[in-house]
Amino acid sequence: MSEILEKIDISKEKSSMENAWLNNAIAVIVALSASFMAVFNIKDNNIVQSMSQAQAQVIDSWTYFQAKSTKQSIIENQISQLEMQMLTTANLSPSSQQKFIAKIDEAKIKVDKYEKEKNEIKAQAEAFQKEYDELNTHDDQFDLAEALISLGLSIFGITALTQKKVLFYFAIVLSSVGVFFGVAGFLGWSIHPEGLTKLLS
Repeated sequence: MSEILEKIDISKEKSSMENAWLNNAIAVIVALSASFMAVFNIKDNNIVQSMSQAQAQVIDSWTYFQAKSTKQSIIENQISQLEMQMLTTANLSPSSQQKFIAKIDEAKIKVDKYEKEKNEIKAQAEAFQKEYDELNTHDDQFDLAEALISLGLSIFGITALTQKKVLFYFAIVLSSVGVFFGVAGFLGWSIHPEGLTKLLS
């Protein structure tokens, strides 16, 4: 009988040691995961601010582009009217014809100027759009990192109650993948899992 009780005591002691090890491991990993998540959150907030600025610049650039296009269209219509007027005016003197030609040439110079400015504005708008898209990729990475780490933390909490090692390892996998996406966001890697980001968006 004493041997049986001794085996029970040893088994309890072993189980208690395993539980203590698991709880200590959970506490350390939870602290690390929470620290990573806090840093990722700060970086993500900065990225969101930069995205707002880039988006505003995109809108401003395309609005400016449209204004230049409208001015260019007005000048092009004026050129057409001047050319038509010159052709349909009867008995046009050489000096009057020269005035028409001078006005048409002046208007064409303005058209070329607007075309050049439009191309420059378009290039700026596309550059701002590219910047926004790149920032959005990293924003998605940080969102995914926070979601996976949060899920991992929840499962660590359940593991502490149930002492199930399967849950512990599953939580480690989730948190590790979350940290990976956060680090990818920090280092500027273009890793963008479309399926997961669409699910979270």
